[in-house]
Amino acid sequence: MTIAEREQQILRVKSQSFQSEMTSELENTLRTEVTGVIKATIEAALVEELESFRSSRSGPQARRSGYFHRLLDTQYGRIPQLRVPKLRDSNHEREWQILKRYQRGLQSLLDMTLCLYVLGLSLRDLQEALYHLLGSVLSLTAVNRVTLEAQRKMEARRQSLIEETPPILIVDGVWIDILYTLDEKKLDRAGHLRQMRQAQERVILAAMAVWPDGTYQLLHYEIAEGEDSQSWFNFFEHLIERGLNPQAVKLIVSDGISGLPGVITQCLPNAQQQRCTTHKVRGMKRYLTYQQLSVSDEATAAEFDEQQAKQQRRFEIQEDAYDIYRAQSWIEARQRLNAFVEKWQNLEAKAVEIFLRDIELTFTFYQFEAELHPRIRTSNLLERLFEEFRRKADEIGAFPNEMSCLTLFFLVVQRDHAKHNRPFF
Repeated sequence: MTIAEREQQILRVKSQSFQSEMTSELENTLRTEVTGVIKATIEAALVEELESFRSSRSGPQARRSGYFHRLLDTQYGRIPQLRVPKLRDSNHEREWQILKRYQRGLQSLLDMTLCLYVLGLSLRDLQEALYHLLGSVLSLTAVNRVTLEAQRKMEARRQSLIEETPPILIVDGVWIDILYTLDEKKLDRAGHLRQMRQAQERVILAAMAVWPDGTYQLLHYEIAEGEDSQSWFNFFEHLIERGLNPQAVKLIVSDGISGLPGVITQCLPNAQQQRCTTHKVRGMKRYLTYQQLSVSDEATAAEFDEQQAKQQRRFEIQEDAYDIYRAQSWIEARQRLNAFVEKWQNLEAKAVEIFLRDIELTFTFYQFEAELHPRIRTSNLLERLFEEFRRKADEIGAFPNEMSCLTLFFLVVQRDHAKHNRPFF
């Protein structure tokens, strides 16, 4: 679809709004007035910035050389002829603060666009949204440049040195689909020979750092082919390369990843493992046999049908299991575990057997400060981030490449950390 065709499409959508013609005329007048004021304000600030640079230089003062004109997009509208002051021979030396060299969009507009993208707007949705601000259609390439800026920030963050090693890491993975180029080629409908691409499953492995005061932040993430031992070994090796002290990590929180314990022993010799209690409790669900179901609610005496009775069974056994880990001490937790087994062994033998498997790994968190227990007995801190990411990833389907996937994950995490006033690595 050409830019002109896209503009006509947006105008048809806009014509169906409830806005009256008089309101439209008023809006256009206000837009003209506002962009005029914004233009004058930015031009004055640019002159002030340039004069500040001239006065700060030692030696011969740099000479002014008039202006050049630049099209600038802002969140208040498009400025078609912004006057940008320039120097005769020192433009390449100065630090451009308000506008970078060749920049065509005000930073606040770029930030707003990124925010809308993370909230769920596709690139075509952004085209339509920005049209109402700018009065013209940006190409998809131009809109996509916003995400390219985010890519640069993302890469800088992912490669930065880890200056302090957290004692606790929560690790997990989220599965996604990414398109990869194949060796085969095929003819498209227009008769052109094109490289074939196929969606393949990949996983984003991530590590959340938890500090002794209870604060936490995402420390590292990368794409891997799976959650096998080699993938996790590479993951921890990359963390160590960035500066993580393997001797200083005391606890790894994870779900029941089979290949992880051996990797922890190999890469982080002083770290113990904490199995996620949420995964442990939920794992019983598939093994419930629903023997001797209750026929009524003890509190209200209301009768249950079969579906309600099964739902009540699931709730009761899971609530009893969760209550084990609400105990204030390991001794109390063991007592609650014994009571749990005694209550449910005859009714749900298989589910109890599965729950008891490697149960000691779910009690490791009791060796740490009580204030940390809600943070470190589950992998929920990471799961919440993954849930936010999945909402956007499900709309996209298959990512066009690994970089676009990592960039979106970065933006989702950055927004989440900002919402909750947490530092971002």
